[in-house]
Amino acid sequence: MSDKKTSNQMWGGRFASGPAAIMEAINASISFDRKLYAQDIRGSIAHSEMLAETGIISAADQQKIADGLNTILKEIEAGTFEFSTRLEDIHMNVEARLADLIGAAAGRLHTARSRNDQVAVDLRLWVKDECFRVAEALKGLIAAFLERAEEHAATVMPGFTHMQAAQPVTFGHHCMAYVEMFSRDLSRVRDAIERMDESPLGAAALAGTSFAIDRHQTAKALGFREPMRNSLDGVSDRDFALEFLAMAAICATHLSRLAEEIIIWSTPQFGFVRLSDSFSTGSSIMPQKKNPDAAELVRGKTGRVNGHLVGLLTVMKGMPLTYGKDMQEDKESVFDAAETLDLMLAAMTGMVRDMTVNAAAMKKAAGSGHATATDLADWLVRNLGLPFREAHHVTGRAVALAEDKKVGLEKLSLEDLQSIHPGITQGIFSVLAVQNSVKSRTSFGGTAPSEVRKQIRYWKKRLAKA
Repeated sequence: MSDKKTSNQMWGGRFASGPAAIMEAINASISFDRKLYAQDIRGSIAHSEMLAETGIISAADQQKIADGLNTILKEIEAGTFEFSTRLEDIHMNVEARLADLIGAAAGRLHTARSRNDQVAVDLRLWVKDECFRVAEALKGLIAAFLERAEEHAATVMPGFTHMQAAQPVTFGHHCMAYVEMFSRDLSRVRDAIERMDESPLGAAALAGTSFAIDRHQTAKALGFREPMRNSLDGVSDRDFALEFLAMAAICATHLSRLAEEIIIWSTPQFGFVRLSDSFSTGSSIMPQKKNPDAAELVRGKTGRVNGHLVGLLTVMKGMPLTYGKDMQEDKESVFDAAETLDLMLAAMTGMVRDMTVNAAAMKKAAGSGHATATDLADWLVRNLGLPFREAHHVTGRAVALAEDKKVGLEKLSLEDLQSIHPGITQGIFSVLAVQNSVKSRTSFGGTAPSEVRKQIRYWKKRLAKA
C-alpha cells in the first residue's frame, strides 16, 4: 500500500486525491510533534481501556490495541519506526502503524475521540512532565546557592544600586537573593501544574460525545486530578502552554540577570569570581583570555525563551473557540523553550557550584565609594538625635571632605569629622568599617551574617519538604 493511498484513506472519502506538495509541507507536523509519541500512546491505551470497561469495544479488541501500541512504543524508542509526512502528525502515524499490526481492531480506537482532544491531552501531559523536570532542576540550583551562601555568610562584598557601590553586604546575602528568586520560579511551576491537572480527553472534536464514556476513569489513568468540565474549553485551551512559557521566560530572565553578574564579576576589573575551565573558553587570538561563554550563552538564550512566549500569545490572541490549525504552532515553541531552559538551568547550577570566590577582592571593593556613608548618617540619628535629613546633609559634607582628601570615610580623623559636626565622637569609627556595617544590619532579611544564617536554615527546611 503506497503512502498516498494510505493518506487518502486516513482523510476519508471526501478527498479524491492527496494534498498538493505545498499543502503537505505546511500541514504536516510530524517533524516536531513526534516528540509526543509516549504521551500519545499512553493516552490511547487509557482511552481503549475505558472503551472496554464501558462496553463500547470488546475486551479482545482492547487487548489487541494495547499490545499493538506497546509494540509501536518499542519501535519508536528503538529507532526503527518509519514516520511519514503524508500521515501529517504523530496521531495518524501511530494509528496507521497500529492498523498494519492488528488490522480492523485498530479502527475502533478512535471511537468517541477526536484528534482535537487527543492532541490537547498529549501536549498537556508533556508539559506537565516537563514541569516536574524543571522543578527538580530548580531545586538543584537552589541547593547550590544555599551551599555557597552558607560558605560565604560573612564574606563582605559591595552591594550595588545603579551599578554603583552603595552599601556593603555579604556574598552569602547576595546568594540568598537568588534563592528567593528561584524559589518563586519553583512555586510558579507548581502552581502551573495544579492548574493544568485536568484532562481534556473525551471532549472529542468540541461538543463531547454521545457514547457513554467515563472521562473520570481516563483522567485518573493519566494522572490528572479530574476531567475538564467544558468540552469547548477542553479542545481550545492552551493556557497551560502559555503559563509554562511565561514561567520559563521569568525563570530565564532570572538566570540572565545572574549570568550578567557572573560575567561582570569574572572580569579582571572586578575579579570577584573565577569560573572553572568547564564553563569557560579561550580566545583564538589572545592567549591570556578566559571567556565566560556559558554565562553569555545563558544570557543570550533568554531572548529565545522570551520570544517563544510572545509568539504563542500572538497565535492565540485571535483564536475563536474552539480548535484551529493555528494551534499546531504551539508545540515547537514549547519544545524549544523547555529544551533551552533545561540546558540553562544545568549550566548555571554547574557554574554556581564550580566558581571560585575571591573574598579578598570583594572585601577591598566593599570599602570603595564611601559605602558606609549610610552607616554614618544612621549613627548621627541614633547617637546625636539628628533628624535623618540633617544627618544626610552632614554625611554628604563628610563624603565631600573624604573625596577632597582622597581617602575613605574611615580614614578621616576625628578632628575632620568634628569640623563638620562638633557632636561626633570616637564612637563613629565603630560603624565606618565595612565588617561592622554588615554586622549591624540585623533587621529581618538583612545582610548581617547572623540573619543570613537564619534565612539559610529556613530555606534548607523548605527545600527538604519541597
